[in-house]
This record gives sequence, structure tokens and C-alpha cells, in this order.
Amino acid sequence: MHDGILMELLVVFSLAVVVVYICHRFRIAPILGFLITGAMAGPHGFSLVSSIKEVELLAEIGVMLLLFTIGLELSLEKLVEMKRAVFLGGGVQVGLTVAIGCGIAWILGYSPNHSIFIGFLVTLSSTAIVLKILQEQGEVGTAHGGASVGILIFQDLIVVPMLLLIPLLAGKAENPLLEMAIFLLKFAAIGLALWFGARRLIPAVLFMIVKKRDPELFLLSIIVIGLGIAWLTALAGLSLALGAFLAGLIISESEYGHQAFATILPFRDIFTSLFFISVGMLLDVGFLWIHFPLVMVGTLSVILLKTLLAGGGCLFFQGRFFCFCCRWYEFGSN
Repeated sequence: MHDGILMELLVVFSLAVVVVYICHRFRIAPILGFLITGAMAGPHGFSLVSSIKEVELLAEIGVMLLLFTIGLELSLEKLVEMKRAVFLGGGVQVGLTVAIGCGIAWILGYSPNHSIFIGFLVTLSSTAIVLKILQEQGEVGTAHGGASVGILIFQDLIVVPMLLLIPLLAGKAENPLLEMAIFLLKFAAIGLALWFGARRLIPAVLFMIVKKRDPELFLLSIIVIGLGIAWLTALAGLSLALGAFLAGLIISESEYGHQAFATILPFRDIFTSLFFISVGMLLDVGFLWIHFPLVMVGTLSVILLKTLLAGGGCLFFQGRFFCFCCRWYEFGSN
């Protein structure tokens, strides 16, 4: 069994090398090459991989490492400065997207509950894909990069209340208000624990470890901290990837953040590529071929809708929307 998955990983990575190399020759983003690799190797392609669950597990590790390194590049202070992007910009984007997506679904004939659920689906974005593109282009620390990170963080937070509301929409919820209250209490408790760890515990532990001058010990400690914080956030119902992001933020507060980033970087690139390959494995090429016009219209509509709403959210929280309205009013008056 172990030999089987090892051989399949060898086949997948070999195919990825060829596909990504061709993408570079035609100046196509490597992410697209990984997605194509997954589509070719997956069950809807040439069925080169049968251990899909094992690949998805490794892919989950890749997402955690990606979000962990993103957190290392930022800091808690920068995250606090982004509070307007997180709560105002993210709230505007999510609220408007859910409302408009729900309205369109209702016009198309779906029931109110199904329409709300479709609005939930439309509003969420892939944090891993967006942040990977921003990181490759060195735009995580820019103004638009910070706005994107803020909106994505809000989406990761709001997904938990959405999941709690789904049984209510399906008519199977027992006590949604109690579940929401329990989630808020867990979230507050873990938030206090993370704040204490960032300010007191983690820097002291890393200082003791670095004094031993053992690279293996430092690497193991970083992994334990990252997995431990991810596990704590999972207890609150949040994603493991968001927990890894918070772990990166906490370690970045210490003076060893750059050393941790350099240590984790090689592992991140390997496992992250598996994530995009696993996403490509979900693509049913036959279904896409048969329903290509419908899929393209739906995809382009969602992209256009979310581009307009996310851009509007960024303008709104930065205050530029108000300035734009004032200038337009002055122009009209003249």
C-alpha cells in the first residue's frame, strides 16, 4: 500500500514537472499547470491516482503550511490595522454577495431556503488560491493585498455561522441559537489564549529552544506550535487552515519569525502544489465538455459579480467611495 501511494506521488509530481514547464514556456501561471495535472491524473482523467484520500490529506497539510507562511509575513499589529478591511470591507462583500446571489436564485425559481444556501456558496472564495497568487507576485503587503487578505479572513470567520444556519434552512436544526452562543464562547476563549501565547508564552518558548542551536529542534517546535494552534481553532469550529494562519501571526510577533519562515518554505511549496493538484482532480472533464456553455456563463457571471462587489467593498472601507461620490456630485454641479 505504501509503495502504491509512493508510486502515485512519483507519477503526479513527474506529470506536474512536465505540465508546469510547458506552462512556463507559454507564460501561463503555475497554478493552472497544477490544476491541469490534477484533471489529467484524477478519476475523471486518466485515473493515474487511486489513493485520492491520501493525496487530499497531504493537500490539507499544504494549505496549512501556505496559510502559516502568510501569517509569518504579516503580524498581529498589521492584522489590527486591517480591522476595517476585515469587518467592514469583508462584511460589505459577503452581505451584498449573499443578498444578490439569493435574489438571482429566487428569480430563477428556487425556494427561499435554497436561494439563501446558493448565496452562501457564491460568496465564499478559495483563500489558498488567492493568497498563493498574491504571494507569488509579492503583493501580500500591498494595499490591495491587505484588503484581499482582510476579506478572505472575514469569509473564513463567517463560514462557521453559515454552517450553523444550514440545518435551520433545511428544517433540521434543534437549537441554532444555543449552538451559536457556544461557538462565540469558544471563539472568545481561544482568542484570549492566542493573545496570551503571542505576548508571553510563545516568545519565551522559542527563546529557550533557539539557545540550544539545534535546527531540527527548532523545526519540530515550529511544527508543534502550528499544529497545536490549528487544533485549538478547530475545537471552536473554525478551519485548520485559519488556525495555521493565526499560528504564523503569533510566531511573527517574536524575533524568530524570519527564521521560521525560511525553515518552513521548502515544505510549503511541495505540499501546496499537492493541494492544487487535488483540486484539479475534482474536475469532471466530461461534464465540462457537455455543459461547457452553461458552465462558462455561470463562471463568468460569478466572477463578474464578485469582482464588482469585492472592489466596491474595498472602496467602501477605505473611504474612497465617499470621496468618489463627492467628486462626482461636484462635477455634476459644475
